[in-house]
Amino acid sequence: MALLFVSLALLFASSQAKYLHEPLTKEAIDYINSFTSWKADPDYASYDVEHFKGLCGVPLDDKIPPRPKKLGLLKEKTEYESVKIPTEFDSRQQWSECKSLNEIRDQGSCGSCWAFGAVEAMTDRICIASGGKLTPHISAEDLLSCCSSCGMGCNGGFPEAAWNYWVKSGIVTGGQYDSHKGCEPYEVEACDHHVKGHLKPCGSIVPTPPCTKKCEAGYNVSYSNDKRHGQSGYAVSPEVEKIQTEIMTYGPVEGAFTVYADFPSYKSGVYRHTSGGALGGHAIKILGWGVEGGDPYWLVANSWNTDWGDKGYFKILRGKDECGIESGVVAGKAKVQEEPSELVSF
Repeated sequence: MALLFVSLALLFASSQAKYLHEPLTKEAIDYINSFTSWKADPDYASYDVEHFKGLCGVPLDDKIPPRPKKLGLLKEKTEYESVKIPTEFDSRQQWSECKSLNEIRDQGSCGSCWAFGAVEAMTDRICIASGGKLTPHISAEDLLSCCSSCGMGCNGGFPEAAWNYWVKSGIVTGGQYDSHKGCEPYEVEACDHHVKGHLKPCGSIVPTPPCTKKCEAGYNVSYSNDKRHGQSGYAVSPEVEKIQTEIMTYGPVEGAFTVYADFPSYKSGVYRHTSGGALGGHAIKILGWGVEGGDPYWLVANSWNTDWGDKGYFKILRGKDECGIESGVVAGKAKVQEEPSELVSF
């Protein structure tokens, strides 16, 4: 009886540990690395938790567990092509002619993940739809600063609204910070996101850049002529096979999930919530899937530059709606249109 009591006590302690650890602490990271198959990086310890919450730019609902909010702006897609789904799929290999699929962007000290996940997938989908002939780099700056219906800019926004805006208003081109490429390059400085990387550490969340509706000096296309539009926007079914079919057919999608305190310490392996409470909602780009160590996963591109995680990417458990990853997927069809005289290519 005493042995049974001890065993139950240990089991209870283990089940509660994910809620007891403070985020970004040595204790939490040591627990992760001793308890799970995915690995945390000790260099993530002692970073500013409040700043990290600010980067989680997708509002959560009040359900338990919390999930990113869905506004109902987009209808759920109901018809999918019948395709044979492979065990592994990587958009970077499937459409190697589209260099944007290999890009990891950096949102800087701004809760603009909702915009980044969108424009990254839009950029890829235009290239894929055109067979690699069109390669515009869709501007996170324009979407972030000019979509007033999308939310609160650097203080968070809604992925659904971003895809709706793409269809109705269009988005211009624009490179990453300090690139001076495209109509509206990103204005928020790149920085180290909870890692000891090659940039300076991220600071406080910055104000949303103003909506200028004007191209950068030296770009020889007007703002209105540089707009790229989506043909449609829609929510993707939370069924795994339908998300896979969507990616295989049209390219990467934008997803949103609940971020827990252990996530910023991710380094490698297939992530699953292990330690700490919810910090906020985060949007990303899902570009493929596979199996590692017996764990099925989604392959995901983050927007915290290549020093974070696995060279900017992470894997998250697939098929269990881990952290709501399968419940917040949105996408849309690209409209293949003529390029203006000057374009942003990779």
